Amino acid sequence: MKATLKGLMLAGTLLAGGQTMAGDLLQWQNNSLTYLWGKNFTINPQIQQTVTFEHADAWKYGDNFFFLDRIFYNGKEDGNVGPNTYYGEFSPRLSFGKIFDKDLSFGPIKDVLLAFTYEFGEGDTDSYLVGPGFDLAIPGFDYFQLNFYQRQTEGGRPGDNIWQITPVWSYTIPVGNSNVLIDGYLDWVVDNDKNSRGTYHANLHINPQIKYDLGKALHWGEKQLYVGIEYDYWKNKYGVQDTRAFETNQDTASLLVKYHF
Repeated sequence: MKATLKGLMLAGTLLAGGQTMAGDLLQWQNNSLTYLWGKNFTINPQIQQTVTFEHADAWKYGDNFFFLDRIFYNGKEDGNVGPNTYYGEFSPRLSFGKIFDKDLSFGPIKDVLLAFTYEFGEGDTDSYLVGPGFDLAIPGFDYFQLNFYQRQTEGGRPGDNIWQITPVWSYTIPVGNSNVLIDGYLDWVVDNDKNSRGTYHANLHINPQIKYDLGKALHWGEKQLYVGIEYDYWKNKYGVQDTRAFETNQDTASLLVKYHF
């Protein structure tokens, strides 16, 4: 099963990457850099600074999202990775509506997709996710995606063969002569998994950003420069059960500056 998932991920990645070799297939793309500063994190050192590169695009047969975090622990050391680390995800999706040139909308569903995610980072973190995805038409939202994944892990660690539900959204609120943008995602891993290496607990990670379009307010350009906060709530972070002896529930916010290019 794991080899099959890797093969599906590779096929999806190669097909999604075809737009780099055939620019006429690319419909739109956006890149950004974000700086975050926050404290009161759990498991890892409490104060963190993060620089994030993000890329999003849509192309003839689907869409892609990629991010890479570089995380600094403000001079402290994490017991596993040292004073800094990295983490990233690549999430290509293939649209059945685009591939077959058919309108698959019904009810609130605009399109049906095959969704992938590859999670990677320092240490034993690689995971492969695959499952059905849906684009939804929800009044007021700029977009709303709902993806269902089966998770497969590398290295025999617990957290294998379990399901994750991931909605992704964006909502714009006009404020004065500019806008507030609320976007983000929720990862809900619904199952526990136990093997000889330990137990991976069901967990819920909510990670929205609330951002003011400062560039538009200053007449520098719309949707280019944002300031705001990123809220981070993670119940049973990393699948580690929260206890009185070892707190793993994370509830914090980070200051944010984000520039799109």
